[in-house]
Amino acid sequence: MLLRSCWKSRHKNSPGPAPCCWIRPGLAALLWLCVTQLACGTGAVGETKNVVQKDAEFDVTYNDTVTSENQTIYAFNHTVSRNKTEGVHVSVDVLSQGLESPILFVVRQKQAVLSFQVPLILRGLYQRKYPYNHVGRTLCQPPTRAASETQYFFVDVSTLSSQGTNYQLRVSRVESFTLQTDKKFTFTASPSQPQYFKYVFPDGVDTVIVKVNSDMNFPCSVMSIQDIQCPVYDLDNNVAFIGMYQTMTKKGAITVQRKDFPSNSFYVVVVVKTEDEACGGPLRFYPLRPDELIDAGNRTKILDVMVSPAIDSKVYVMGMLFCLGIFFSFYLLTFLVACMENKRSFPFHLNLYCRVDFNRLPSSAADNGSTLSSEAITDSATSTDNNYGYMGTNKQTNMDAAERSLDSVGRSRQESLSSVEEDDYDTLDDINSDKNIVRTKKFLCVSDLARKDKRVLSKKYQIYFWNIATIAVFYALPVIQLVITYQTVVNVTGNQDICYYNFLCAHPLGALSAFNNILSNLGYVMLGLLFLLIVLKRDIVHNRALVRNDLNALECGIPKHFGLFYAMGTALMMEGLLSACYHVCPNYTNFQFDTSFMYMIAGLCMLKLYQKRHPDINASAYTAYACLAAVIFFSVLGVVFGKGNTVFWIVFSVIHILATLLLSTQLYYMGRWRFDSGILRRMCSGPMYIDRMVLLVMGNIVNWSLCLRPHRELRSGERIQCLALVCILFTAVVWGFALYFFFQGLSTWQKTPAESREHNRDCILLSFFDDHDIWHFLSSIAMFGSFLVLLTMDDDLDTVQRDKIYVF
Repeated sequence: MLLRSCWKSRHKNSPGPAPCCWIRPGLAALLWLCVTQLACGTGAVGETKNVVQKDAEFDVTYNDTVTSENQTIYAFNHTVSRNKTEGVHVSVDVLSQGLESPILFVVRQKQAVLSFQVPLILRGLYQRKYPYNHVGRTLCQPPTRAASETQYFFVDVSTLSSQGTNYQLRVSRVESFTLQTDKKFTFTASPSQPQYFKYVFPDGVDTVIVKVNSDMNFPCSVMSIQDIQCPVYDLDNNVAFIGMYQTMTKKGAITVQRKDFPSNSFYVVVVVKTEDEACGGPLRFYPLRPDELIDAGNRTKILDVMVSPAIDSKVYVMGMLFCLGIFFSFYLLTFLVACMENKRSFPFHLNLYCRVDFNRLPSSAADNGSTLSSEAITDSATSTDNNYGYMGTNKQTNMDAAERSLDSVGRSRQESLSSVEEDDYDTLDDINSDKNIVRTKKFLCVSDLARKDKRVLSKKYQIYFWNIATIAVFYALPVIQLVITYQTVVNVTGNQDICYYNFLCAHPLGALSAFNNILSNLGYVMLGLLFLLIVLKRDIVHNRALVRNDLNALECGIPKHFGLFYAMGTALMMEGLLSACYHVCPNYTNFQFDTSFMYMIAGLCMLKLYQKRHPDINASAYTAYACLAAVIFFSVLGVVFGKGNTVFWIVFSVIHILATLLLSTQLYYMGRWRFDSGILRRMCSGPMYIDRMVLLVMGNIVNWSLCLRPHRELRSGERIQCLALVCILFTAVVWGFALYFFFQGLSTWQKTPAESREHNRDCILLSFFDDHDIWHFLSSIAMFGSFLVLLTMDDDLDTVQRDKIYVF
């Protein structure tokens, strides 16, 4: 009652329209109390001598002076239409220098109060203070239910300074306050002159994408999407209080859905920040005195905004059908190839045997369940047939004898695996001596490195699969929990700087902000499962061959061990799952989710490549996974501490070089070496294994030896079968295209979110998938093809004696 009576006493005889007196709770009421105290003379500075109310007009500049003894009120009226929103912009300039106290401007509207002081003080990091003498603010538009209504608002100007302060006031209409669909609008903004505009969803449009662009990297700015309500948070220190927001340099984009805004409309707010540090820019000042005011200079930025309809539900359906169709086609193709292979090989598989001189076959074909030794099975020195194929009918009797001589081998292989352990071997000194003799021969064959019992090795390599399955469970569960938390934080806070999306092609679905980046990882899972099925089929066929004592399965070709293949397929599926988790909210803190199983896949492929011809001396699962854990550990350290840290990279490089040299030495000597006083003499004596040394040197250069394998085989006179050759050529082409899309770099967590958005691009496939999604498609296919290469590359050796297959 005191406030209302005071207001009436001061304006009882004032000309112009009757003011609207009301009290708004909270901050607005407190500000109004200050103004009223000044007007009634109850303030600390004494009674105000003069209060003047003026009828004001739009687009007229008012030059006036204010002191602590006078107050000016400017009364405006304008017509508000229900079907048309018209913005109102208040612009203020303070012309006096060296002010004792700032000027307070209070704008009173029907349902809102806006107040600001001039000079406007905005704070930066370390409590820096930046004053702005020119301030422009857009008034929040109160809604109206009537078709047309005249509304009043008042601009109160006051100060506590006893000296006269000159100012300019101008109120104007914003004709283009409502944004039009697919129409670009250009405007200017600064830290003290933020801009915001209204957008109304047209009929039939449920999702739109708001794009803000600028030709200027700096000053750093913020774009925000807010609901239609007052007040509008349009200053650097409060723009993050509500709605969705993101920092930007040249590009910014936010996808907005109608369901999130009950009024079917929203505000697009653009604020220029007081400092550029949030966008990766430098900090120009570091004042020693925190209370010192700093001139921010010219921080005006020219921008343009455009709102375009986003994709509809039909595009979502087409994208999902396209993704499923691509990868189901691989299932169909695999089924057709399997049918062709079975039809072609069925009439002949009973007659295919490896090339053995049965006239020299001993009565005891195997010792202790091992494969036939190179001394027991030799090629006929007088044979002139250089082609491995069918045996002549004149040797049928010898073949029958050979089958009977190998019955003991077949029986021993059918025994329980639990009865044989790897520790049963290599316990006697003569066995160790034999290893030293065999593995240090100048020319090694597969038979020299496949002497251990197959059951023992199969059990050893199955541990790879069970270990990676266990790792996957314990790794994936906390990852899924964490990314759900990330997405919840993004949705609740609206801070879109948390996640590094390609915002120009990020299609939301439910709580997921970029469903397309998640969906495109489906290929890893589906093709990983398909590879497991292919391996399972080969495993079953091989076991059946062992049961019927097939000579090819027993004594010919590369020893078949499928444990690593099962681990590779599982790793590919986990790569898809964890990559999808990473793309729920990609950033530097969870980057290892996307890369951990990439390292696992690479390591398993190299192990399998080595294990094919070195089954007896390949690393155990525990050693292999421990080494991969160390690799991932250093990868995480590189992400956290490696940026710009020279000391870290020096230490890492030294460790990497030493580890590579140690591994190369281990491979070069087949594990039969020791570190003692004679190591320098042995190193200086020259290379004993020239081919092995060349391959290791090349492997150290490229850190990936898959491409070396075909050259090794061709050099040895081996031939790659048609299916393996097709896989190699197809995989090489797909890898080439995949790497092209990978290096497009649509975002990067190694920079600030604003700098990352400079790389964002529009969708390129079905208006749903971007370049990185294409990378997901192609890389999953390429990995699947690479696995098939490893699986089928040695199929041509299935009818070749193991002592005729050379090892490098």
